[in-house]
Amino acid sequence: MMVRRSGEVFLAFLRLGVTSFGGPIAHLGYFRDEFVARRRWLTDEAYADLVALCQFLPGPASSQVGFALGWRRAGLLGAIAAFLAFTLPSAIILVAVALGAQLLESPIAVAVLGGLKVVAVAIVAQAVLGMARNLTPDARRAAIAVGAVLVVLVIGGTLGQVAAIVLGAGLGLWLCRGVGPGAAASGAAGSASAPGMDGTNATPAPGTQLTGVAVQPWAGWVALAAFVLLLVGLPLAVALGAGGPVAVIDGFYRAGALVFGGGHVVLPLLETEVVGRGWVTADEFLTGYGAAQAVPGPLFTFAAYLGAVLSVEPTGLAGAAVALVAIFLPGFLLLVAVLPRWERLRGGRLVRAAMHGANAAVVGLLAAALYDPVFVSGITGPAQFGLGVLCFVLLVALRVPSWAVVLVGAGGGIAVAALTGGL
Repeated sequence: MMVRRSGEVFLAFLRLGVTSFGGPIAHLGYFRDEFVARRRWLTDEAYADLVALCQFLPGPASSQVGFALGWRRAGLLGAIAAFLAFTLPSAIILVAVALGAQLLESPIAVAVLGGLKVVAVAIVAQAVLGMARNLTPDARRAAIAVGAVLVVLVIGGTLGQVAAIVLGAGLGLWLCRGVGPGAAASGAAGSASAPGMDGTNATPAPGTQLTGVAVQPWAGWVALAAFVLLLVGLPLAVALGAGGPVAVIDGFYRAGALVFGGGHVVLPLLETEVVGRGWVTADEFLTGYGAAQAVPGPLFTFAAYLGAVLSVEPTGLAGAAVALVAIFLPGFLLLVAVLPRWERLRGGRLVRAAMHGANAAVVGLLAAALYDPVFVSGITGPAQFGLGVLCFVLLVALRVPSWAVVLVGAGGGIAVAALTGGL
């Protein structure tokens, strides 16, 4: 059963891995459309819980959410399948760029990228609308969401995102104690009881489960011990004279372990590790960063490009594989360490009140990101705005699958470029 389900997870995330443009916030929109709205693997409330948790943890937040979704569906095999399928498409493209393939430089490629940025606007707008209906159905939680928008826009960056969720959780403890335990009880009737969804009304049993997949506490302790051991042991080994692969693993592992929010936040750390040590030139770093903007999937796959162009061993395909695993590993170890305790805690009355507030803040976080950077970077003129409206109508009113809207956006990007003289 788990093997069959892990195959299902792999195929679902593979499609997302080749179509999910727009960065981590857009990825969360794609995930919600696929796994909450279409496949109905979990409720909006359970999904927002995962998003809020992963925003708190170091590492690539959207990839951690994908990893957790795979685990919910098919255990460890499902988690690995989700990671590989979502990550490999962009990693393969970036390694090809590193090895000399001339990709993404033609006017057609630039036009397609512009269209895909517009699609990301429509996807995130759909996610904000759908999550707002389920997670902010009353004035109290709507006010928390608005407050979260203001916090994110005023403070900015990862600090603003974390501050918004912390504020939301605190306000939830104050304002949401009387809210029912599930989304249905708070006005989103039918959301938690739809066929095939994972209900969130029942308090988890002491065995700690993620949708029927046991997550034993000892596994969390092992993951936490491995995280700490590698974070402390790798630099110690380098200080004692270990070089080559150990030093490379240390650099990429530390970059993945010390960054909150993922995405662009990891770039300064990576530049320090690889350019500062002379492993990669500044020009190579900037070329790879530019290519990483034009591919789907998580920005952390930039590590595959850097690993392939390293001036120290390992390099090439081996370096790409080592760098890719090393940068993602700490975030996944922390997630596995936290999930068993999280599933047990989230059923408590006070925790649920805090999570109602945090979930409302997640809606605000997505709404703020819809404006900046998604809308600001994707909608650069009237033609792009018209294409964005078309994609949004296709998604929301006509319920066209997101992968098909991606194709429409790519074609629309070419048409817009032709009309505006970009070709």
